[in-house]
Amino acid sequence: MKHPDMYRGEEVVVLGLAKSGVQVAKVLHDRGAVVTVNDKKERDQSPEASELESLGICVISGGHPDGLIHEGVSLVIKNPGIPYSAPPVQKALELGIEVVTEVEVAYRLCAAPMIGITGSNGKTTTTTWVGQMLEAAGMNPIVAGNIGTPLCEAAQEATEDNWMVVELSSFQLKGTETFRPKIGCLLNIAETHLDYHGSMKDYVDSKAKLFANQVATDTAVLNWDDPFCRELVPYMKAAILPFSMSEELTYGVFVSPSYITGQDDDLKRRIIYRESADQETIIADVDSIGLPGRFNVGNALAACGIAIAAGADPSLLGEVLASFRGVEHRLEYVADKAGATYYNNSKATNSKATIMALTSFQRPVVLIAGGLDRGSDYLELLPVLSGRVKALVALGETKDKLTNVAQLAGLKQIISVDNGESAAAVLEQAVQEASALAEEGDIVLLSPACASWDMFTSYEERGRIFKEAVHNL
Repeated sequence: MKHPDMYRGEEVVVLGLAKSGVQVAKVLHDRGAVVTVNDKKERDQSPEASELESLGICVISGGHPDGLIHEGVSLVIKNPGIPYSAPPVQKALELGIEVVTEVEVAYRLCAAPMIGITGSNGKTTTTTWVGQMLEAAGMNPIVAGNIGTPLCEAAQEATEDNWMVVELSSFQLKGTETFRPKIGCLLNIAETHLDYHGSMKDYVDSKAKLFANQVATDTAVLNWDDPFCRELVPYMKAAILPFSMSEELTYGVFVSPSYITGQDDDLKRRIIYRESADQETIIADVDSIGLPGRFNVGNALAACGIAIAAGADPSLLGEVLASFRGVEHRLEYVADKAGATYYNNSKATNSKATIMALTSFQRPVVLIAGGLDRGSDYLELLPVLSGRVKALVALGETKDKLTNVAQLAGLKQIISVDNGESAAAVLEQAVQEASALAEEGDIVLLSPACASWDMFTSYEERGRIFKEAVHNL
């Protein structure tokens, strides 16, 4: 696409009235474009519409009219969650009209170098961690995008003295063309969002667009333990900074001694940045990290690699690793009740995220899981259920599938919750059932392994209701 200033007098259609849609509409309107915003929600469900209309921006609610996309439209900017199969998107593609996401527009506006962070799991934690590390190093970060300020808004305010730290989904990256972060990080790849992408190839290709326009002076921070990440190496033009929990690297950020299957978890491990054969820095003891779970060690390694690539002194990072207490809905401590400890991991919308959460605890777990059915059989949960979970409380569209896996795993305490009332009432009952099953010293963990949209508007709503139910026990 052209620079946003170059759309003066041209027709632009924004699909979706979420925060990013509202902000990108304002940006292009301010630059003289003739902007139409369209959302399939009814007008009374779109409170943002009034603000846009007061600025002179046309808002069409309640569906996608036939004449919305036509040959006179120069650009379509879609909400990342809108599928490419949606009629207005299909129409734009048929007419050869550019279709992008807000990320592409923000990149064109932004004077600050960008750090893009993506992956199936751990994005928000790592992004927040990086922001805190760069803040501690006096590097003026702006954390924006899916967390914090809408990206277009932040991009307009950023200067060359800032670093723009951005969490990016595969949905957002798929709709980019020239986007080029100074530092790009791929945390991991798991089988997820296939209902949107249609195949793992499209999902991986979308993630890989993070690196597509990078050059030799840029940096790609890659998970050396993930085979999908390693497969991208031959196509990389950027300098690669790897991180690993299982391999002592000649260059990069790693754990020593490494995490190897069968190795004693009680070994004293350190996070190390090795710049060369004779130059390395011990960043921190793994035990000092403020978040539980081996997977959070991986997030810590990635955050350190990104901060170092941006120019932060490695010796400053250990304190941030120790003081960080995590992000809401991501293995978030909630409360202790009757000797059991409750954690909210509502952001776990796929099996891999739930597996990572379960392996974070050595104590017995009463697991609350279930949600939107995207076609998985959840058999990948079988080994960890049989090894760590004492009881399952299942809910949502996938409750029968999860019950089946729990039975195969040999669990004796399995409860399926569906009282026919509201979604909130079902989750509240699940918390009460889990509480009745939990004994002193147990963990009660909400980690659904599924998206929330069968019952809730978002994983955030699901997590908030869970926390309220716990506090009401």
